[in-house]
Amino acid sequence: MNAIRRRRSSFALAASAMTIALAGIVPSALAQDAAASGRAQANAGILSGRVHDENGSPLPGARVVVPELGSETTTDLQGEFVMPVPAQGEVTVRVEYLGRPNASTSVALADRRTVVDITVPRDAASDIVVTGASIVDNTARALNQQRQADNTVSIVSADAIGRFPDPNIAEALQRVSGIGIERDQGEGRYINIRGAPMEFSTVSVDGATVAAASPTTRAIDLDTIPSDIVANLEVTKSLLPSQDADAIAGSVNISTRSAFDSKGFRLSASAGASYNDYGGTSDRRASLSVSNRFGADRQFGVLLAGSYSKTDRQLDNVENGWAVNAAGQVRLVETLFKDYDTKRERLSLNGALEWRPSPGNRLYARGSFSQFTDDEYRNRLSILWSEGTMAAGSTDTRATFTNTRIEKQIRHRVQRNQIYTGTVGGENLIGRGRIEYSATYSESKQTYPRRDELLFRSSLRPTLSYDFANPDNPSYSLFTTNEHLQSDRYAFRENAYRSNNTLNKEWGFSTKVELPVDLGGQQVLFSLGGRYRDRDVVSDEERFRDRRASTAPSGSLTSFLNDERSANFNYDLGYKIDPGKADAYFDATKGSSERRIPQSITADYRASEKILGMFGMAKAEFGHTTVIAGVRYERTDFQGSAPTVALNGTVGKANVDTDYGKWFPNLTVRQAFTPELIGRFALSRGINRPNFVDLVPRQLDETDSSMTRITEGNPNLRPTLSNNVDAGLEYYIRPVGLISVNAFYKDLTDYRYTLSRTAGNIIYVRPENAPDGHLVGIEVNWQQQFTFLPGLLSGFGVFANYTWTDAEIRLSQTFAGRRVMPLPGQSKSSWNAALFYEKGPFNARLSYTKRSDYLNAVDANDPRLDLYWEGRGQLDATASYQVVKQATVFVEAKNLTNSPGVRYYGVRERVYEYEKFGYSIFGGVRIKL
Repeated sequence: MNAIRRRRSSFALAASAMTIALAGIVPSALAQDAAASGRAQANAGILSGRVHDENGSPLPGARVVVPELGSETTTDLQGEFVMPVPAQGEVTVRVEYLGRPNASTSVALADRRTVVDITVPRDAASDIVVTGASIVDNTARALNQQRQADNTVSIVSADAIGRFPDPNIAEALQRVSGIGIERDQGEGRYINIRGAPMEFSTVSVDGATVAAASPTTRAIDLDTIPSDIVANLEVTKSLLPSQDADAIAGSVNISTRSAFDSKGFRLSASAGASYNDYGGTSDRRASLSVSNRFGADRQFGVLLAGSYSKTDRQLDNVENGWAVNAAGQVRLVETLFKDYDTKRERLSLNGALEWRPSPGNRLYARGSFSQFTDDEYRNRLSILWSEGTMAAGSTDTRATFTNTRIEKQIRHRVQRNQIYTGTVGGENLIGRGRIEYSATYSESKQTYPRRDELLFRSSLRPTLSYDFANPDNPSYSLFTTNEHLQSDRYAFRENAYRSNNTLNKEWGFSTKVELPVDLGGQQVLFSLGGRYRDRDVVSDEERFRDRRASTAPSGSLTSFLNDERSANFNYDLGYKIDPGKADAYFDATKGSSERRIPQSITADYRASEKILGMFGMAKAEFGHTTVIAGVRYERTDFQGSAPTVALNGTVGKANVDTDYGKWFPNLTVRQAFTPELIGRFALSRGINRPNFVDLVPRQLDETDSSMTRITEGNPNLRPTLSNNVDAGLEYYIRPVGLISVNAFYKDLTDYRYTLSRTAGNIIYVRPENAPDGHLVGIEVNWQQQFTFLPGLLSGFGVFANYTWTDAEIRLSQTFAGRRVMPLPGQSKSSWNAALFYEKGPFNARLSYTKRSDYLNAVDANDPRLDLYWEGRGQLDATASYQVVKQATVFVEAKNLTNSPGVRYYGVRERVYEYEKFGYSIFGGVRIKL
């Protein structure tokens, strides 16, 4: 106990030390700056400036060079830069920016007391007149940032996101090389970077680490965050010591908009609606962003932005559950025909207050709120093959069962995710050095205001058969004999209610100090800093189920049906259950439904995780070679608990308390062979901590029909560590383009996987560590506009990337004759291809994205029941026309191929889930003032 108290005290002491340091340094620095910022900068030899285009829009990632000194720097997202120069004499400042001719200006000593304003105009021969919506212009913004980065990153700018029909962050990221997405009902939710599991990536908003909304994973539900709020998406694929180490695959930072993105007042707005193929429904979407700068030198900035979208979708879904019977045959146990009516709403608000009293000195406060609500009615028709007896003569694709059961159910589920982030911080120049500091807060909530089910069971026990000769459109004899349409034969079976509430919140404090030091004539930039993170997770679930006759509806199933047909592909499911009548029943009986014990107790857990990270690194430039070397240390203190229920009903609590420290050395090299040819190499180490629910000593008993599933936590789980090697070569094509090749290798230790074992009628599910594994791959990327073609053909261009990965894990023991397994979530290949056209105010893009099959879940007993997602490709198209300088009309077409989502057991012929969503066509207008 004393050791535990000492650990907590050390964490608290470290956090307090950071806070005290900031409290002392920041006000002093700001006071000095406010007193004499211009004179101090001139005397210290500081040159500051802002680089922008002919419209006043900032140019991030521009290379700023002072040829006389051989020194250079890079502009930030607002096109600003600060660099040391001699305190006397005149210097030349040259700006190099892909897609535009070089610009130069001479700066005398007197001019250094003000911000140097540098305009980089377009090439005189350019015919692009689109303001803030040009495909080529926004590609240039991204590529310039990537070229100047020290490590391997991929950038997506806000307006580039707007060129694709991507409503959320996951959908937007699927266009980046090396990123695949995992979907829910056809819409992107989680990301896989470089073939790694979704938990191997982290997400932050303006530097605030986003906490997961789901109680079962650390992965972030990126469908919660709309793409409208984004100013810049930065995907870091090789980490630096200054970054948190918990991103084995990579980290995503979402930068929101700033008032300093423009010189003064700025208003951006968009609105539109769609037609949806399935159901003939419509989606709506709108966004608004307003910002302004004020003060004598426009040193204050304020921004407010919001977005709202509502989708109204229908989809078709069939699920087939397979299992191995006593004879060792894989046969159906149930088939579920699901007819969905879903409405999804996204609401996002974000704001920023900033003060920039002088170049290199700033204070800011940023906040964001995103809410995602999924309101879903589901009519379900079920065939329970396991309730019957299989007739002789069955095969792997067809069988007949006598005495089966038929059920009909309606479910009303409302899931709501909320994500809050807030960041307060600043940057200050201190002599020749710089200090950065911030305090962050992140909170994610997941609630289920409704999770209500009403089940009816038919008294008929028919003989039914299935035929999977065509696995995408199997034949079921039920739709010939139509026993399921006899609604008078159904009787009340049960009601079921569940409520889930998960709260995941994190406080963070960080500081970073940079100081240039001359060592034997070589200038070295030393960086020191740290970050303290304190996270708490609480998950509470209640379950109710009632089969008593007293809770049966007063009317039969027939009285619940309306006149709307329920169809699923070509299967006639009868009539739908009226949602209003179902909700009235739910509201009347929920309060008296019987609480399920022990599940309502043992499903809960609490966890607390404190991480103290400290780093030191040095950056030196030797000619055109940049070398960064450093190390990071992270100390983790984890505590968790879960309720237990003894056989006599006594409620107790099981606890876990663990702590560990890990070192993360790093070497990063950037070689500029020419300004256009860049080589990169990195050796790094990363960590993935176990999911909270996996680490707490939790045991959840779930009984379904005759089978019992027991899910256990494992307090002995170790974090996964990865030693990484990254190497790449990038060639930036003039005027705007890129050809690149990047290779990577990740050596995994203690990879965490989920093991399922069957003993009689009990399935045990438990997370375990695999001793070792690896992930290796290569990315190829090509972006270019064909300006070398004559006339109108010069408007064509291409975006294309391909990623190949190979991965496996080695288990500690053999299961079903297997010890080496593929890595779950890893596709062998993924690729994107887009053909675009841009001339004058018109641009269009046709894009296709595809990933190959990947493993979803491993069955320890039988490889035939390993669950896979089939690779899915999707064709999308966008087009826009700038009517006037301030307004652009656009149209987006999504999923033109109506590609299905498919999961299967072992082989493609054994389909588990098959669903389709149809296409949608969205049109609207964008306004920028």
